[in-house]
Formats: sequence, structure tokens, C-alpha cells
Amino acid sequence: MPALAPPFLNILLSPDNGQPLEWAEGRLQAADNGFSYEVEGGVPILLPQKAKESFRTAEQHERFGSRFFYVDHYQADAELFDYFEDFEDGGAIHEMRRLHETIISEVQKGTTSILDVGCGKAWVAQHFCPKGVSVFSMDISTINPKRAVERYPFDNHFGVVADAYRLPFREGAFDCIVASEIIEHVPDPAEFMASLLQVLRPGGQLIITTPYNEKIQYYLCIHCNRPTPQHAHIHSFTMKKMLALAPMELTRSHRIYTFGNKALIKLRTHVLLRFLPFALWRLADRLANRIIRKPSRIMFRLERR
Repeated sequence: MPALAPPFLNILLSPDNGQPLEWAEGRLQAADNGFSYEVEGGVPILLPQKAKESFRTAEQHERFGSRFFYVDHYQADAELFDYFEDFEDGGAIHEMRRLHETIISEVQKGTTSILDVGCGKAWVAQHFCPKGVSVFSMDISTINPKRAVERYPFDNHFGVVADAYRLPFREGAFDCIVASEIIEHVPDPAEFMASLLQVLRPGGQLIITTPYNEKIQYYLCIHCNRPTPQHAHIHSFTMKKMLALAPMELTRSHRIYTFGNKALIKLRTHVLLRFLPFALWRLADRLANRIIRKPSRIMFRLERR
């Protein structure tokens, strides 16, 4: 197995003890020989081994406020659902296109590296890698990052399996972090944001999107007989709630707004709006949200202090 490229290897740390990692016999080894990590298909598996052993303790359950082991959950999720499958509904395709365009519009010019947290179908790499930006497609499952680099095998595209709460990167490693439609899934949103900000360079951007004021529906799970949230969304956010959770001590500036009018989505206006360039669509969307205050998403961009 070929060694990892030096630019990639140089930013990696052990998620267990924070030590630099070295390439040794097809594995990544912590500098003090305390921990080693597998590499599969060129993708390092950097999940914290201590957490695997201790997560089911009462202390961890109390901390995360949940009985499910989220690493196991999202591994099973990635095995069951194909995140690379294309949408068939025209409305959903248009909605995702405008979501992606909104995120792209927030990325600063001159950005050279992006960490894509919860990479999904790796659209960030698809868009930015051909423009010369290095993209690190990260997920907590072992499946999605490997599929991401297989589908988009750019020299500046890297996959990594990691936990957002125990990131295996040096402080200040990235110019930009994209966490799109992820924060509603995580156990502790405030800690999630703080953890991501730590690996941004000063002046770097954290870009978060999430459903706006979502009414979470619960179903009774046939396996465990417990209430289970639809789409595994365990948090709902307003702009006020999002701002209250943000670690402002790590933030130099921020921008927050809503977008994606639900009325336009339900009325299937994508049949016409899909022909508009992004700037005109954004104007139409803002006008619709002034008339009918029904935004579907929040955009939250934080700049690292």
C-alpha cells in the first residue's frame, strides 16, 4: 500500500493522544507508539480507540443524553442508504442545487483547503477540487469517505474517517469547514461547533446549514420500542437558538440568515425557478420570505478568532 501524501499526513494527529502520526508498515502510528490506525483504500480510519472502549459508560450516556452509540448508528446508516444515489424528484434536485449554491457563495476567495464534515455524496469535492482547492471528505462511517475518493479521484481530494468531537487534525489545519445538514444529528451542537473551530486557521470560516425551526416527528421503533426521530434529527434550530449555542469566544465575526422558502418548494415553482441564475433565484427567495415568512433552512457562517 502506498504511503499517504505528505501534505495530508502532515496535518494528521492521533485522536486518542494528540500526537503526530507516522507511516509504518501500511498503518498510521502515533509518535509515541501508543496507538495505531488502519488505512483502507487510501482513507485513514481515525476514530478514537478510547471512545470505542468507554462510550457505553454511564458518564458518556449522561453527557450525550442518548442511549444510542452514534458511531455504530451512522456506520449502519451508511451501509443501508446510498448517499451517492441521485434524487429522482425535480423539486428535491432543485432544492439541493440551491443549498449547494448558497454554501458556495459563502466560501471566501483564496480558500485553499476545505474540510467537508459529513461528506455525503462529496459534492464539495466535486465542485472545488477542479478549482485547485484541496478537499478533505470526512465522515464517521468508513463507507462514505472511501466511496467519495473513488468517485472523485483528484490528487487534491482526501478521504478520512473521523469523529467531529475528537478531530485528528492539527490546530489551524483548514481555511474552511463545511458542515451542511449535520448539526441537527449530533449529540452536543455547542461542543460540535467548538471542536470544528479549533482546526480552522485564524480568519478561517465554519459554514453550517440546518433545517429552520423543524418540527421533529417521532415514530415508535419496532426494534427497541422507543420513540425514534424521523431522519435521525435530534435538534431543531432557530437563529436565536443557534447563536446561543455558538462559541463566541472562538469567533471573530459571524453571519446568520434564513433561506429556501417553503411555499415556493410546496408550490413546485422549481419548474420555472430552475432556469434562474443563483443571484436571481436568491432575490426571488428573499422576496417570497418577506411575503410568506416560511424559510426552510438556516445559514450560519462563523469566522475563527
